[in-house]
Amino acid sequence: MIQTILEQIRPDDFRILWIYIPFYFLWGVGMHNFGIQVKIARFRYWWQIIPCYVLYMIPVSLLLREMVWYEQYVYGLFFMGIYEFGGYALRTSLVYKDNLLDRFFSPQNFSLAMTLFFASYFPLGNWVVEGMYGVIF
Repeated sequence: MIQTILEQIRPDDFRILWIYIPFYFLWGVGMHNFGIQVKIARFRYWWQIIPCYVLYMIPVSLLLREMVWYEQYVYGLFFMGIYEFGGYALRTSLVYKDNLLDRFFSPQNFSLAMTLFFASYFPLGNWVVEGMYGVIF
């Protein structure tokens, strides 16, 4: 079973990693800065973008990329739920008081709203990377 998972995670053509890594890193930088500017949430330290977007989200994206978009989203809910819950529970992710999401959904639903949003990164990210891969290679 572990071998099957590793075969799914390891892309056949390693060139695709040259797209995934900068794309997800820049996406993470952009979202981190957006969260700060709009005062929703942020990482405690900027470098947390690397373990989150590069070391966590890329392997999950590779694991899910052969699935249809709605399956990627559903499985993404599981993976992002774990990550969001852990980040806020360990206080490595910080939430701005009375932020936009709190006002719309209530503070009790903040993590749920973030999970529902960030789960879309897997199908969307895979779609963009595959498109870029097709154009470049």
